[in-house]
Amino acid sequence: MGYTNQTFATSFILLGLSDSPYLQVIYFIIFMVMYIITLCGNILLILAVQTSIQLQTPMYFFLSNLSFIDICFSSTIVPKLLVNTISKDRSITLLECASQMFFSLALGATECIILAVMAYDRYAAICRPLLYKIIMNKRFIMILTAASWAVGFINSTIHVLFTFQLPYCRSHHVNHLFCEVPPFLKLSCRDPWLNELGMYISAWIIAVFAFFLTIISYIYIISNVLKIQSSHGRHKTFSTCASHLTVVSLYYGTLMFIYLRPHSRYSPELDKTVPIIYTAVTPMLNPIIYSMRNKDVKEVIKTKLVKKTCFLPSL
Repeated sequence: MGYTNQTFATSFILLGLSDSPYLQVIYFIIFMVMYIITLCGNILLILAVQTSIQLQTPMYFFLSNLSFIDICFSSTIVPKLLVNTISKDRSITLLECASQMFFSLALGATECIILAVMAYDRYAAICRPLLYKIIMNKRFIMILTAASWAVGFINSTIHVLFTFQLPYCRSHHVNHLFCEVPPFLKLSCRDPWLNELGMYISAWIIAVFAFFLTIISYIYIISNVLKIQSSHGRHKTFSTCASHLTVVSLYYGTLMFIYLRPHSRYSPELDKTVPIIYTAVTPMLNPIIYSMRNKDVKEVIKTKLVKKTCFLPSL
């Protein structure tokens, strides 16, 4: 990679995962399959919630938001990644790069908060069942949702503005899959300590704080579950909690790994593979883990969506 004296970049080159044609085809197929599953799973969940009266509850409202975020999140990154994987021209304009960084940051932060809100909703439903409808009233739900989106977009705006004010006098070849903040800090010829500080502060406030809120909610949920006399009831709830916590830990863990490490410990090869988890894997798993195992959701999809779209005879 060559160096340049330019202080303002008009385009960047995303190097991607591999230059091997054989591996490029494999990566293309893998990402394409994951993207299709992500779109189908999340769209089905949204349609199921919108077409069923029995799913008009706070939990499924938040799940619909999560599915919408996952669709947008994946669509912000994966289509361009697919093109770059098999294309010789891997360039991306400054505007495209800034847009990709803006929306991926905004949606990623929003998802962090929504996951914490969903955990609190489950806490209220399981630990405070008699007060659940009072606690999770429509006004409170809308405030939580609007605040989640607002925080995500405000956070993203600040980071993108700070990132693209840096002078890029080094190579404009970005050893990454998409436009993300950490690799761009490495390209700057000016000490990005202010950018790093802002990144650490927002990561602690959003990702770490939301993760701890989620864990605390599940601790209360599990302590309540232990009081259930039915072993079948305990097993079912523990199974659900374990699935949710697995996805949550995977998502938060990879985000914190990328955004909370010192700039000096940046590892290009590792740091361009880890984001695959929260950009492609968890958006694919979320509808499966959170809803497709749910009996009510599966029934709605089977009776109201699949039979109609596949021209199956109605029963």
